[in-house]
Amino acid sequence: MKCRRCGEVMPEGMLRCTKCGADIRIVPDYNPLDDVLAAQVKGAIDGSEAPLDSYKYESEELRERRSRRTGETGYVDRGTAVRRNSRNTGRTDRTGRTGRTGTIGNTGRGPYDGTDRRPMTPEQRRRQAERKRARRRKRRLRALIILVMILILTAAIGVVFYLFSYSGQVRKGYQYLQSREYNEAEDYFHRAVKRKPKKAKAYQGLVEVYLAQDNAEKAETMLLDAVEKYSDSAAVYEACFFFYTAIKKEGEIPLLLDEARVDVAHKLSEYSAAAPKFSLDDGETFDDVQQLSLESSEKTIYYTTDGSDPFYSDTRTEYKEPIQISEGETVVKAVTLNEKKIPSLTVTKTYSVELPIEAAPAISPSTGQYDEPKEITIVVPDGYTAYYTMDNSEPDENSEVYTGPVSMPEGSTIFKAVLINGKGRPSGVTTRNYELTLY
Repeated sequence: MKCRRCGEVMPEGMLRCTKCGADIRIVPDYNPLDDVLAAQVKGAIDGSEAPLDSYKYESEELRERRSRRTGETGYVDRGTAVRRNSRNTGRTDRTGRTGRTGTIGNTGRGPYDGTDRRPMTPEQRRRQAERKRARRRKRRLRALIILVMILILTAAIGVVFYLFSYSGQVRKGYQYLQSREYNEAEDYFHRAVKRKPKKAKAYQGLVEVYLAQDNAEKAETMLLDAVEKYSDSAAVYEACFFFYTAIKKEGEIPLLLDEARVDVAHKLSEYSAAAPKFSLDDGETFDDVQQLSLESSEKTIYYTTDGSDPFYSDTRTEYKEPIQISEGETVVKAVTLNEKKIPSLTVTKTYSVELPIEAAPAISPSTGQYDEPKEITIVVPDGYTAYYTMDNSEPDENSEVYTGPVSMPEGSTIFKAVLINGKGRPSGVTTRNYELTLY
């Protein structure tokens, strides 16, 4: 027999190589293919053919026969060097230990499983499984406790950060505002403004604090300063719009928008309203009454003709039909309202209408001498009032008003008359000389 490691020839019965110390395998390596090939050769000789797919069954059967023949697995346990013959139960191994059943490590209570442990009873296995489950439960419980502690710590840190954050300061300010603790509310809103001076919510809170104290002037000053300082912030403008809406002065909003930067005004387009368009140009003087039309993309248009503000005035009129422009000078102011009821910029136009003046009034009878009483009459056109004198003075609005025929006085009379329209524009003066002699 040769050592498989170093090739040293060993005497029969040796279990360990005397040269290299390697264990000697008593049973040669088993190759099930040898049995299959042998069976095929035998079948070819005696006429019976063993199919190749019976290899699995034959190899298992051969391994079972071999196991029964050897009484063990055919391999020597390293470190114990037990002899192959399991029937000799009284032999000792090199360590001096006597195998009770001829197999090292076998206690006589069951087949040897390759370890020194004794087979466990069902009760032992149950208890072991129960202990494993208990250990798993403890691990899960510890993990759950750690997770809960982490969550609590995270939540606590989050609460602290929130209380000192912009939103936390604003929320605290509103809590004090609701309880009417205005000084504390103002303090918290100011803290929030310092953290984020370009956001609107804290400014709105300050507006509510000041309005609750009847101090709109302080609120307006604070907001206008913020608009000037942070002119690139649309949110600051919105806070200002909030204030003007609260005090019913939405007419200030278009003025602020008109002065805002282009990019900011674009962000605040929802607050803007399209100004009204006038159908008549005010750069010329008309010689007849006119009709003025207004139009806009907004649904509501208000106007006045007395010079008052068309958004705030009690005399404003909602535009429904063309406006009549009469003789003289007429000032028309108009605004539109968007869906938020915020007005546009006010558009103002002044129109002048000068009607042609009538010639000097027609008076009858004509100049002459008369020997019997006569009635003096003046033709008065529509829209005019006639004034006259009989003492050779120039007639005006302070002269005698003509209301009907005037009796010609006796003697010499110089009768003068003038026409004045509703705008105070006079016509020419007509003069008549009368000589009335009664016999």
